[in-house]
Amino acid sequence: MDSLPDALVQCILGHMANARDVANCTCVSKRWKDSMPYLKSLYFPRNSFENLNGADSSDSVVFTMISSVVKLEQLVVYCPFSSAGLASWLSYAGSSLRHLELRMDNISEHPVGFEDNSKPSKLDCIAYAKNLESLKLWGVLMTHTPQWDFFQSLRNLEIVGARLEDPALSIALQACPNLTHLLLLGCEGVRSVSIELPHLEQCKLDFYGWGNCSLSLISPKLESLEVQGCSWIRVRETQCLRNLSIANSAGRVYMVDFGKLASLEFLSIRGVQWCWDAISKILQWASEVKHLYMKVEFTGDFEALLPFPEIDFVEFFNSHSKLQKFDIHGAMFAALCQKNSLKNVDSSFMIPCLEEVLITVRSPLNAEQKMSTLESLLKYGKNLKSMVVKILQMKSNHSSVDDFFEDICRFRYMNRKIVRIE
Repeated sequence: MDSLPDALVQCILGHMANARDVANCTCVSKRWKDSMPYLKSLYFPRNSFENLNGADSSDSVVFTMISSVVKLEQLVVYCPFSSAGLASWLSYAGSSLRHLELRMDNISEHPVGFEDNSKPSKLDCIAYAKNLESLKLWGVLMTHTPQWDFFQSLRNLEIVGARLEDPALSIALQACPNLTHLLLLGCEGVRSVSIELPHLEQCKLDFYGWGNCSLSLISPKLESLEVQGCSWIRVRETQCLRNLSIANSAGRVYMVDFGKLASLEFLSIRGVQWCWDAISKILQWASEVKHLYMKVEFTGDFEALLPFPEIDFVEFFNSHSKLQKFDIHGAMFAALCQKNSLKNVDSSFMIPCLEEVLITVRSPLNAEQKMSTLESLLKYGKNLKSMVVKILQMKSNHSSVDDFFEDICRFRYMNRKIVRIE
């Protein structure tokens, strides 16, 4: 290292980020210490100040390190800090920061009804970093509107584990008009959210609670959307949407309103109960889909849990002619296996693009029709390369379970190059 020019030493040491490593390097030599101001990134792990002794607080130590850097571009802080400490760091280095990641932990600090609004919150302090391109926050309390202006350069916003109120979230998103990536994960308190972001391309929304949120989204450039915990979903501009995942593990999906999903390649719908109108519409709009994943247990508009109505086998595959991979669970498989589904199959019928099928079977009921459907998938799927039959939680003392399983084993043996059982 002694024989290297200063610029190269600075370049090598500039790749460090962990605050403890940086502090140790300053003790090696004056030359190494003089290279520290050229760091681009600082990272403070959760346990950075567990053994801190003396008068200095963790806030002041972090500020000392930040203030020693000429142009800090990335700051990641997982250790505890105060709003006053954050304000001092960002007022000093905010103009050069491009990437900021903070473990806020202010949900536990401020229980519901005990928020202190007399001084700037941690969220308010982020306004000092006006040139951010990426902002990631963990453990966020956003029950009051953050005092943000505009983050014109912000492209990526991630909030994980948050308690939110609808107006605060809405105004916070309005302050980030140029987002291309948005992630809200494990967020509670949201009842109705409206998002209008013209440049958004990737969006993942995970709302925790009763599963009865409503979502309205206007983003004409949207390519990927994942939604969990919403009962009413409206996304009208979908010409660029290629990946769509809708799930609701706690409530029901009552309504979905999408435009024509002409570019959609992957569709996943999951949940305990969907209204049949929502299922039929989403399948109708997604006629160009290549990979379809369906794991919805029941239908029904209200409290009653109802099975799927009959789905015509030929009509379904004719209307999804580009389908290459089909991951189908109990209720949908049972709907394709009704008595009339395979009665009138035209001799010219085929499933042209289907290559891979994964079927989850949970009941031996209508075993004959189910075997007929498995055989038809193999017969008409001219390009089928793999069929996986998953036997899941099939509990019954009736001999029909053993008979059905023997039929599937025989089917696998006769088509062992394609079919396998899990």
